[in-house]
Amino acid sequence: MGMTMTQKILAAHAGLPSVQAGQLIEADLDLVLGNDITSPVAIHEMEKMNTTGVFDKDKIALVLDHFVPNKDIKSAQHCKCVREFACKHEISNYFDVGDMGIEHALLPEKGLTVAGDVIIGADSHTCTYGALGAFSTGVGSTDMAAGMATGKAWFKVPSAIKFNLTGKPAKWISGKDIILHIIGMIGVDGALYQSMEFVGDGIRYLSMDDRFTIANMAIEGGGKNGIFPVDEVCEAYLKEHSKRPYQIYEADADAVYDKEYTIDLSALKPTVAFPHLPENTKTIDEVGEISIDQVVIGSCTNGRLEDLRIAAELLKGKKVAKGLRVIIIPATQKIYLDAMEAGYIRTFIEAGAIVSTPTCGPCLGGYMGILAERERCVSTTNRNFVGRMGHTESEIYLASPAVAAASALTGKISGPDEIG
Repeated sequence: MGMTMTQKILAAHAGLPSVQAGQLIEADLDLVLGNDITSPVAIHEMEKMNTTGVFDKDKIALVLDHFVPNKDIKSAQHCKCVREFACKHEISNYFDVGDMGIEHALLPEKGLTVAGDVIIGADSHTCTYGALGAFSTGVGSTDMAAGMATGKAWFKVPSAIKFNLTGKPAKWISGKDIILHIIGMIGVDGALYQSMEFVGDGIRYLSMDDRFTIANMAIEGGGKNGIFPVDEVCEAYLKEHSKRPYQIYEADADAVYDKEYTIDLSALKPTVAFPHLPENTKTIDEVGEISIDQVVIGSCTNGRLEDLRIAAELLKGKKVAKGLRVIIIPATQKIYLDAMEAGYIRTFIEAGAIVSTPTCGPCLGGYMGILAERERCVSTTNRNFVGRMGHTESEIYLASPAVAAASALTGKISGPDEIG
């Protein structure tokens, strides 16, 4: 029986000739990730273990990004805990204020994640790195602690679903529209503990930023991970950002998939997820008249340079709707600088938006954009659960940067084609 791409990576890291779905394995880890919310819990758990240090100071990444710069005393204490641990164990890949970014944009940019890796992170959107042909998945803080101590983790080998992407998407269709369409199709538990493996001739039309967005939201469909094949676009990214060797794995021709779906990208329309689940999707022509109070463009899902370029293209020379709050958050310091040099930051400010330091802040209702009772927000983030961005009676509409920018100009949920 053949293996999927994910199964081949796990077999190699478990030192086994083959694995099959449902099998329990122990695999070697190439990277263990934590942030300012999850790392303190892992650090305290690790202190209970009979260990004198970390397994490899170069294979741990600690990124302060959720409540940074610190919003209150509790978040400051959390960051102090992580800072002291990083110093004590001489963690090479520690990112604090001034050098930090949103973790899932920062690590690929820094070349810390490459094809063929096995990566765990105490954050559910660690599945982002599947865009690079790696197996990456979110874990709990206790598993993170064990990973930091031993360099190993237990996995149940996932079965897989194949998503065959065909055709060329229209101008304003991005990775966000594609993954929202897929989640709307399969539901938030449609790929529960399964590998979402994306293939097909349509992939060649997807930028790396599109692929990061799609892999990032695999968890919103219940997936254990999302993964793309390594093609010329991916290899160019790997060579530009990393000096580490990488390993390309390909699914066997007779690999077994639980289900297969085909998505014609040329037929997709801008897609919006209505409250309060990512599966509650409508195309832009089904939305109707929905006024909004806030727009957020950023996050580990859509805070990359291409996202900011799209937003700037729509906002340039225009003003955001009166009374609307528009918050734009570049995902890393480098993206911030690149956006500045490209003139995007000036465009945003002149349009009436504000630009923040890299942070996850508003995505999880942390800070930098909390919603009040009965307020509505169009956001390029990844979750729209009840109370996710603030008051339990607020509403979040998930959308692409193009839809978010267009909505910022009209004050209601709008498609980019509505902007003259």
